[in-house]
Amino acid sequence: MPPQPPKPGVIPLAPLAVSDLLSGALATMGRHWKQLLGLALAAYGTAVVVFGGGLLVAFLTVGDRLKDTGQDDVPALLTAFGAVYLLGVLVMLAANAVVYASCPAVLQDAVLGRPTTIGTVWRRVRPRVGAVLGTVLLTGLIAAVPLLLMALTLVAAFVALLAAAHYDTPEFGWWVLAGALGMLLTGPVAIWLWVRFSLAPAAAVFEGHGAFAALRRSAQLVRGAWWRTFGVTLLATLMAAVTGYLIQMPFQFLAALPGAGLSDTPTDGSPDAAVVVSLLVTVLALTLVAQLVAQILTAAFPQLVTALLYVDQRIRRENLAPALAEASAVPPPGDASGVSP
Repeated sequence: MPPQPPKPGVIPLAPLAVSDLLSGALATMGRHWKQLLGLALAAYGTAVVVFGGGLLVAFLTVGDRLKDTGQDDVPALLTAFGAVYLLGVLVMLAANAVVYASCPAVLQDAVLGRPTTIGTVWRRVRPRVGAVLGTVLLTGLIAAVPLLLMALTLVAAFVALLAAAHYDTPEFGWWVLAGALGMLLTGPVAIWLWVRFSLAPAAAVFEGHGAFAALRRSAQLVRGAWWRTFGVTLLATLMAAVTGYLIQMPFQFLAALPGAGLSDTPTDGSPDAAVVVSLLVTVLALTLVAQLVAQILTAAFPQLVTALLYVDQRIRRENLAPALAEASAVPPPGDASGVSP
């Protein structure tokens, strides 16, 4: 019977099976949940505060303008909505970048079996947030090109369908066919690019690469293992999505109970305003907490699995296991920062 590979941390230091990847991610969340949860709460909490401030500023600005003019100002409303939406996208991308960077940063110690702290993880994450955000943006933009083409063809088909219904012409069928072909041709390209660059955040943190170098490194590691990377990442994403939905479901059920909504007013009299407000605040607060926990889980678990895929590819291709075993036997530095895979 061959000797078992060393396992100082959450994974054995050998080529990893799918079960090792999933169990390693779960073990990391169990051992280092304080670090992951703390940074995620700080990131998403800051995003909510910034977005709420932008929404308040937009509301006050547009409200004052509408009050002065005394009539609806559609351009002002659209501008305010667009600005708030763009702000929301940017702050959420930045928050996701913090979470994406914190997962490989935590794994540096989890793989080696070392304890860590939020401060230690944050010191690793802080200089790498920009590079991780760059990889997320570049991957999104690259994948968005075929998706945008697909969306444009579908919109054109919809407009042509409306025009054909109005003018009684059958030409919309060609536009519908063009939209379907656009989806079939561009959708696989977007998925292929997404998988090809999926290891870039881990490469940016583990190896200190910039955004473009991390994308090249990801493409190098995924080459020859695209289907495995795709299958494992998809499985982790589905597991996180289902678990997140199950977390939110009890609170959605609670919010739907009689008395949990503003419309639930008894016919024999007015309800106590304090009771109604207290109930609504409680339900909304619990729902928000459930959504936040589900969001953290949905963002963190697939990224932990992806970071472990990065480690696995380096073990398979670059014989990283002996170096990790040696590093696990060496006492950590003064800040317990660990050794990067």
